[in-house]
Amino acid sequence: MPRTRAVLAALLTTGLLALSACGGGSDAGSDGESRATQPADSGDTSPVAEEAAAGGAGHSGHYAEPAKSRPLRAGETRTTIAMPGSYTPSAPYGTGTDDYRCFLLDPELDRDTWLTGTQVLPGNPEVVHHVILFQVPPEQVAAAEAKDDAEEDEGWTCFGGTGLDRVTNVDQSSWIGAWAPGGKESVVKPGFGVRLAQGSRIVMQVHYNLLAGVQPDTSAAQLRLAPGKRPYEALSTMLLPAPVELPCRAKHDEGALCDRAAALADVKERFGAEGNTADLLHLLCGGEPEPGQTQSCLRTLGEPITIHGVAGHMHLLGRSIRIEVRPGTPQAQTVLDIPVWDFDDQGSRPIEPITLQPFEQVKVTCTHVQWLRDKLPAFEGQPDRYVVWGEGTTDEMCLGMLQVTRG
Repeated sequence: MPRTRAVLAALLTTGLLALSACGGGSDAGSDGESRATQPADSGDTSPVAEEAAAGGAGHSGHYAEPAKSRPLRAGETRTTIAMPGSYTPSAPYGTGTDDYRCFLLDPELDRDTWLTGTQVLPGNPEVVHHVILFQVPPEQVAAAEAKDDAEEDEGWTCFGGTGLDRVTNVDQSSWIGAWAPGGKESVVKPGFGVRLAQGSRIVMQVHYNLLAGVQPDTSAAQLRLAPGKRPYEALSTMLLPAPVELPCRAKHDEGALCDRAAALADVKERFGAEGNTADLLHLLCGGEPEPGQTQSCLRTLGEPITIHGVAGHMHLLGRSIRIEVRPGTPQAQTVLDIPVWDFDDQGSRPIEPITLQPFEQVKVTCTHVQWLRDKLPAFEGQPDRYVVWGEGTTDEMCLGMLQVTRG
């Protein structure tokens, strides 16, 4: 990757997805094994998950019915981490229809471990828009605890990322798992995993859609773990964001928010500093903002990677998304192609491994359309607006995600 683009990729602020008091670790049993941990080959949900499915003590909302877990492989265990109490979402800046909240959870890792799968259990799926899991290395735990203690309610406000880093490295994100409507348990193929150091914590970032109400939520996640001494290959996540520059329709362009500057100012008012992502994406991807339904971003690699899985994320106005490798060359391949976007089906997709070398390129392209406003209840009573990248349910995103090994 040319130096300028590499620096921009490292300095892109944490307003990138958002398609991220605490604890929540399991009680230890008399045999020394976590109460929420299962032996290999068990396909049942853990005791904590069963409690969640039944309603959970002290929870005034309700829980999603957890999808049946896939059987554990030899040597794997499963532990459940959960919010220690319910949280009732609200607009943190007093305006807007979205709340992003981070909760610090402790998987109680007493040794280095491989994470080989995740399954998010959204506590109240009516208000949970999506969930992202981030790893917190031991050297950041104290900062995370201080951030958590600084706010009275459970967790802390965290539009975009966790707020623990001043910047997000989109080339190598701290994401370790995610859930959006349609998501199921994610399990990596044998011989691979995400390395979690002894003492690491997990941040669960929950995006609450206030248009659906302000009911309380207590979400959880199951982690599939394997012994750290195994010689697995380390997986990480590469993020491929692209701009969104969707103008109002010609017959609906008289509204105040049909002006790009006004629309961007509104996003910044609702989401604070993270609302400037729309302009920063043009620095990352090159070029000036250019209105249109279809936008893309071409990235040049700075190191060799092998892609093992792909996913895409948009919101309600999304129409299609595509990820290509080596675009414009005889070796071009499309690794993700969703011609008709379904917000309720955002699961990741494994692919046959593809190895790319430095200076080869990857490209994400998204199409958004304004006419979906006329079809979807979430936009009822809302006039057209110029749509830029924003964290809100009725804002938009264009985000590709690659699960990769490096070197």
